Amino acid sequence: MHNMKICILCGGYGTRIRDVSEDLPKPMIPIGGYPILWHIMKYYGCFGHDRFVLCLGYKGNVIRDFFMNYRSHTTDFSIDLSGRKPIDYHDHQRGEPWTVTLAETGLNSMTGARIKRVEKYLDGEDNFMLTYGDGVGNIDISKLLAFHKQHGKILTVTGVRPPGRFGELQCDSNGLITEFNEKPQTTGGRISGGYFVCRKEIFDYIDPHESTVFEQEPLRNLVRDREMMVFKHDGFWQPMDTSREYQLLNQLYEKKKAPWVIW
Repeated sequence: MHNMKICILCGGYGTRIRDVSEDLPKPMIPIGGYPILWHIMKYYGCFGHDRFVLCLGYKGNVIRDFFMNYRSHTTDFSIDLSGRKPIDYHDHQRGEPWTVTLAETGLNSMTGARIKRVEKYLDGEDNFMLTYGDGVGNIDISKLLAFHKQHGKILTVTGVRPPGRFGELQCDSNGLITEFNEKPQTTGGRISGGYFVCRKEIFDYIDPHESTVFEQEPLRNLVRDREMMVFKHDGFWQPMDTSREYQLLNQLYEKKKAPWVIW
């Protein structure tokens, strides 16, 4: 399963973290000067996966601009404003070996609709990875893919230990998911940390209407059909939902204690 495409959800409003940045979409909020989205992509890249499909919505132009002007956003450069000389970039490497598709998936679309709207960019892929543009971890991507391939079900979700309050998973001893609660009152066990792997049949479960929330009907129906497995991750995982979490991730990065930084 070498070099699989990765679909990243980048379109939400990120209302709970507006106090950190009013003018940036959440995936562009920086950790140590680079957007959290860049950290996620860099992490996948370390495992040899460098083809990305970004699902854009709220403030998508900020993300488009970052990639259109990637070198100027990530490197020092000198510019001759008369236009007589080309821009002189002071890095001596030429960026990342990534191919990035930036896809408009609608301002008010929910997660399911965003995934369904990039189906054409995943055409020909039997499997692809999927994650959120605001969560980092040190998931072993190679082991995750091996697990997905071995069980043959439609969807694998990475089940993590909760730092917060998200989709709780219950599973049997084989790892088959028997229940999925998006926002449980109490969490004892694992929650959905994103870092999904999907077979192309996932699209059969997703209604294209903009109100389709991936974590609701589609996931419930996959559970009903016994097509959803959990990859257990006991290591680091942390979303950036609040300013407190923004500070935590930046402090880890500054202290060189960021578990996801493997480059």
